[in-house]
Amino acid sequence: MGGFFGAVNKSDESCAIDVFYGTDYHSHLGTRRAGMVMYDKEKGFDRAIHNIENSPFRTKFDSDVSNMTGFMGIGCISDYEAQPLLIRSKLGTYAITTVGKINNTDELLDKVFENSHLHFFEMSGGEVNATELVAAIINQKETILEGIKCAQELIDGSMTMLVMTKDGIYAARDRLGRTPCVIGQREDGWCMAFESFSYLNLGYTHYKELGPGEIDFISREGVEVLAEPRREMKICTFLWIYYGYPASSYEGVGVEEMRYNCGRLLARRDNAKPDLVAGVPDSGIAHAVGYSNESKIPYSRPFIKYTPTWPRSFMPTSQQLRNRIAKMKLLPVESLIKNKSLLLIDDSIVRGTQLRETTEYLFRSGAKEVHIRPACPPLLFGCKYLNFSRSNSEMDLITRRIIADREGADVTAARLLEYADPESTCYAEMVDEIRKRLNFTSLQFHRLDDMLEAAGIEKCKLCTYCWNGQE
Repeated sequence: MGGFFGAVNKSDESCAIDVFYGTDYHSHLGTRRAGMVMYDKEKGFDRAIHNIENSPFRTKFDSDVSNMTGFMGIGCISDYEAQPLLIRSKLGTYAITTVGKINNTDELLDKVFENSHLHFFEMSGGEVNATELVAAIINQKETILEGIKCAQELIDGSMTMLVMTKDGIYAARDRLGRTPCVIGQREDGWCMAFESFSYLNLGYTHYKELGPGEIDFISREGVEVLAEPRREMKICTFLWIYYGYPASSYEGVGVEEMRYNCGRLLARRDNAKPDLVAGVPDSGIAHAVGYSNESKIPYSRPFIKYTPTWPRSFMPTSQQLRNRIAKMKLLPVESLIKNKSLLLIDDSIVRGTQLRETTEYLFRSGAKEVHIRPACPPLLFGCKYLNFSRSNSEMDLITRRIIADREGADVTAARLLEYADPESTCYAEMVDEIRKRLNFTSLQFHRLDDMLEAAGIEKCKLCTYCWNGQE
């Protein structure tokens, strides 16, 4: 995944501090690479990029921001490639940062090579830097605007981006709006961001949210719409369920509010009678509050997240190390566990490894029962549109492993849809098998129709691919 922040001041006063803190507010979206680029009329472009796997953004960039100046700048947090990139081309010099996923990389490389003698540096694993590829597509056209439009059309997947020239910043949202892009305003300038909360403490107020495919140009003179928003939208529903920060809002719907609604609707369909309701920190907490408010079952915190040295949501690249760290981050409160019947709400079940270990620990600590209520339906498909996971195969999903055991490796799409139907026998048997394998007292997933109702916007505008395979 990843996030970005940009700012433009009307005066020559530097906005480096705004870009620094605004970018830092996106640290929950990635833990591998981060970067900043500033533009100053005298110095030109100035860039800094660091590995943030073992140290948070602020620590790595503290010395850089003291020396960087400019009335305009962009920054990003990335869970994959190094960016922002500085590009020198026939269109001039510009900086670019992107959030998204490209599924047709080889096809796009062939198109680029047909018209030029470019080369690309391979990243580890043989992959091409996606942001570099987007820049190469842009450079095939006569203007940056034409290039951005071309990239939006050619990319199979999604791509939202900021492109900073010496005159201003292009903000372009993915053509189906799978990820957000918002603009804030202040008396002395403008900002643009992935997360809407990221600029509030910097003195900006909400100005607008770009629509699907919309391209705006932000300069000292103001905000100019260069490409009008499209009607069709497929924003990722998982942004509300897990990846979005609680203080954020997408399409006018607050993340925290949506999670309360999820928990409330979960409780309405449940008949469990636990002693207390708890959320797996951090993303499960708001769902649990909503469940508790609706059910009148007390909310409690039998787990406390240790934030001084484990503050961030994402994990290292090693699955074994991720499991270890997930366990280390949660500290049990044994007096709230022993002899208690607990109902835990987590955002989702992916592999199931961490939640199984959590449940086993609760039982060892004296819990009588552990009921699990994921805040979304069973995940049956790997996301094709956003880099939400480092999983290499859909067989990493516990649902697909169980289905493969039942149906064989070559299960049809039609058959998978039966497993997505909460009224079907296949679904019930799959859920019960998950319960047995992960050692839960009971397991009840959120229904897709209830989850979409909790979002509160038109269902046709929400992407549900990872739950039912429908684009």
